Amino acid sequence: MNPGPGAGKPEIPAAVPGRIAVVGPCASGKSELVARLRALGYDVRHCAQEHSYVPDMWQRLSRPQVLVYLDASLGAIGRRRKIDYGEAYLAEQRARLAHARAHCQLYVHTDDLDPEGVLAVAVAGLRGLGVGLAAR
Repeated sequence: MNPGPGAGKPEIPAAVPGRIAVVGPCASGKSELVARLRALGYDVRHCAQEHSYVPDMWQRLSRPQVLVYLDASLGAIGRRRKIDYGEAYLAEQRARLAHARAHCQLYVHTDDLDPEGVLAVAVAGLRGLGVGLAAR
């Protein structure tokens, strides 16, 4: 008897109510958004999914109720940070992020946004999804 795909793979842990995880390619604004959301009182985690070959790492480690995916073009990434890679490496990061992109509740393309703009879009999206501040 063949138990089928996924047999023996540990189940995804339950999401933590109110928890947010932020993923995206390098220099898309993840660290900045996480710091700003945390300063407002949100329960938020950064997940370096772009560096992992485990597609559902973001679910297993962060256990978010809401997944925020930040995206940026190679041009915007190059304006934010000195990089020594091109479209091929960005495509590799996006391939590692494909599962997260397919499951995100909030997608923000950050090219034309400053950190305050990314925060505003994220907070509005979180409110729209009914996610409030963490209990202190």
